[in-house]
Amino acid sequence: MGWFKRSKENISPDSIKRDIPDGQWVKCTKCDEIIHIKQLEMNRWVCYKCNFHFRIGSKEYFSFLFDEGTFKETNRKMRSVDMLKFVDTKKYIDRINSTIKQTNLYDAIRTGAGKIGGIKVSIACMDFKFIGGSMGSVVGEKIARAAKVSLDEKIPFIIISQSGGARMMEAAFSLMQLAKTSAYLARLAEAKIPYISILTDPTTGGTTASYAMLGDVIMAEPDALIGFAGPRVIRETIGKDLPAGFQRSEFQQEHGFVDFVVNRKELREKLILVLEYLS
Repeated sequence: MGWFKRSKENISPDSIKRDIPDGQWVKCTKCDEIIHIKQLEMNRWVCYKCNFHFRIGSKEYFSFLFDEGTFKETNRKMRSVDMLKFVDTKKYIDRINSTIKQTNLYDAIRTGAGKIGGIKVSIACMDFKFIGGSMGSVVGEKIARAAKVSLDEKIPFIIISQSGGARMMEAAFSLMQLAKTSAYLARLAEAKIPYISILTDPTTGGTTASYAMLGDVIMAEPDALIGFAGPRVIRETIGKDLPAGFQRSEFQQEHGFVDFVVNRKELREKLILVLEYLS
């Protein structure tokens, strides 16, 4: 029976010493390259091998877009209330509270003002990690207030979009934000104040149907998903197969919906050029 017994212990994954600390390395979802988190951050969260743009939030965008020490956040603690007492798999108010704890954000957008290349701007930047970047009453109100800052101070306005669409837990209150934000952007246009829209992955639904596509200049990050309805819904509606790259930023630029497709590593420099030209 000795033939069937191991003289040494079997090698198991637990017996191998792991010298790499948890959270220090990230795998690119496109090319599977293993990248150190510090290296990724220095490259503005873009894979140095395949140019894949990792999804980032408002904190990261603000960190490299603004001149150092100039950005000041506004209306930080504004948060949604459960006006409809909505319940799906859990109560809406519980979903809000748990998301605030997980993300350290109060809603799916942050607003403020600061200088980019010495030019003062008002800005709103969405965060997909807060309930899919959905647009509720707080998102609409904060965009409206940030637009009013632009109107009052006669400074350019920038929105960085990253959203799955309207927040249906707020029903009609959410859909009203499309009209509200569009009305404020119309006032900016009448006052001849520049509005720059930056589309990131994903920009879909009610966000695309309102402020995201109303920019005087519309920029997009490479390979970002941009559209209103999903590809499956469109395919079933028109009864035809969709072309390759449909709803990606390069396709949108080719068909005139986007002015520039800009690598994130060049975004600040491109913004400065556009702001200098428009201002």
